[in-house]
Amino acid sequence: MDETAMKEQYARDETCRALGIALDEVALGRAVMRMTVGAAMVNQHGTAHGGYLFLLADAAFSYACNSHGPVTVAQAAQVVFLAPAAVGDELVAEAVERTRAGRNGVYDVTVRRPADGTTVTEFRGQSIVIGGRPPVK
Repeated sequence: MDETAMKEQYARDETCRALGIALDEVALGRAVMRMTVGAAMVNQHGTAHGGYLFLLADAAFSYACNSHGPVTVAQAAQVVFLAPAAVGDELVAEAVERTRAGRNGVYDVTVRRPADGTTVTEFRGQSIVIGGRPPVK
């Protein structure tokens, strides 16, 4: 799927757009997304809630695995939280395809804080092609 088609998918992605998660790059089996941690995204400890970190990584994973064209969804994912993020931190998630076999794929996503190069989260997602084409706007 070309970059224009992926940008059209992003235009329909209410969650990412509402949270300020931007799609920076997409290529076959790869995607880069970014967000800035907002005040409503922190937990009781003042650090970014793990759910938002997972969501950023999962979004990059989604665009990377859907870059091949057919509708593809997650069948499993795991995340490791390595360092905290704070309000105002810009985070970048880079998803890279590791392998595809039949309808299945494996993708790794690294979430970093570009300001200091710290890896905040590592995510591994397993995808499955369910077929068809994404809806058209």
